[in-house]
Amino acid sequence: MVKLSCSQPTLWALPSSLRALIRARLAASHSNALSTDARQQPVTIEGKKYPADEWTNIPPSILANYGRKLHVQPNHPISITRKLIESRFDGFQNHNDLKPVVTVKQNFDSLGFAADHPGRSKTDTYYLNKDTVLRTHTSAHEVDVFRANTSNGYTISADVYRRDAVDRSHYPVFHQMEGALTWDRNTFPDRHSLVKQIVTDSETIPKHHLVVDDPNPTFHPARNPLQTEFHSAEEAEAIATHLKRSLENMVIAIFNEADKALAAAGQGVEAEPEPLKVRWVEAFFPHTSPSWELEVWWRGDWLEVLGCGVIDQPLLNRAGVSSRVGWAFGIGLERIAMLLFGIPDIRLFWSKDQRFLSQFDESKPIKRYQPFSKYPAAPRDVAFWLPKAGPLIVETPASVSSAPSPAGGQPTEPPTSLAAPVFHENDLMEVVRNTAGDSVEDVALIDDFKHPKTGRQSLCYRITYRSLEKTLTNEEANSLHEQIRSELVSKFGVELR
Repeated sequence: MVKLSCSQPTLWALPSSLRALIRARLAASHSNALSTDARQQPVTIEGKKYPADEWTNIPPSILANYGRKLHVQPNHPISITRKLIESRFDGFQNHNDLKPVVTVKQNFDSLGFAADHPGRSKTDTYYLNKDTVLRTHTSAHEVDVFRANTSNGYTISADVYRRDAVDRSHYPVFHQMEGALTWDRNTFPDRHSLVKQIVTDSETIPKHHLVVDDPNPTFHPARNPLQTEFHSAEEAEAIATHLKRSLENMVIAIFNEADKALAAAGQGVEAEPEPLKVRWVEAFFPHTSPSWELEVWWRGDWLEVLGCGVIDQPLLNRAGVSSRVGWAFGIGLERIAMLLFGIPDIRLFWSKDQRFLSQFDESKPIKRYQPFSKYPAAPRDVAFWLPKAGPLIVETPASVSSAPSPAGGQPTEPPTSLAAPVFHENDLMEVVRNTAGDSVEDVALIDDFKHPKTGRQSLCYRITYRSLEKTLTNEEANSLHEQIRSELVSKFGVELR
């Protein structure tokens, strides 16, 4: 159940809103990264061929990273982070090898995504064809795992795929982790006995010295509603308490390790450290209610860490386990790993350079990443007039929050237009990634101009070229930049300025 970011948050993931993104909100039929001819060729993944159609939009750059499985790679910071979180959920069944290719039904329909939900758009999701996608969140497996009913608690960790921005905290392939715990009403004589057991279970969770700010009621009819058709107030209170105590216990483990790593690197505070502070913030996620985000006060700022809530009962009903009730959470592994290890750029997780990989050892205490080089940046601007026809819509659902979302992906928001967008910022991001790969550190919109007489719209983006492994020459940067400019013209009909 994962807000991508660092890729949050997430079904919970979630991407974070470091800057405004230009996003369209519907499943548009316009051409994206692949040509018409390319779409006639089947997409082959792990030896299986998937027929291509007008929905197919998976570029070679994505297929190149398919199957890397960083979350189970020994001694990799993503894998170390996953294991640390798993260690706080004793008795849970951990699912770490679920395949990324899923059906549209699994990724969207089973979770109740509306037919016009923006997450279904080709501008956001990688389609093998109209019926098959690369999962956009770990919750694509949620109903199947609940239906299997092999354990009361589980975690799912996996690589997920989304068309997204290019910057130090976003990558089109990232890793999410979700967890859930349920109780079966059928094993108790009545609901009072169930509530009593949940309260007893909460009391077994280790005590802590966190400073917790949780000023709101567990549920509120307008802001954070109780599922009155399915849950009693007492059940929701008990489930919420168990959820919050469990996740506070997890957060302590994460940030204690982060503090130790900072101290070992000589970056800890000299004075007596203050108790860790957390706060619970009311939130909305499609498949939990009531719902919250957990924020942690860390080095002078509030950080959104995860999203969570009481599981939407219709989801459990669809899974055939209607007698079960419980909670779920989702978290972005890159976001936590960057914090734990002090890794400044999400591209580093995909590096095969031993100067990076050799710094991490899962058998030893976590230690901070030591930069092995900082190569100079080579910024270049590209400005263009958009084609005259078609809407351009600013803002994205994922920009509202950077915490992963529990059970069901991005918050549901209605599309604002029924016309296909003539240009989507993710189209530019895809061209940049396919052309320059990891040689681009950041792509930022720096100017948005509308001509007062003609009404035409002009955009200017700054593309920052910086390799993690070598100094890019001016000739190399210029060559990449010219290729990107040419691709924008040929694919989207923009007029360069």
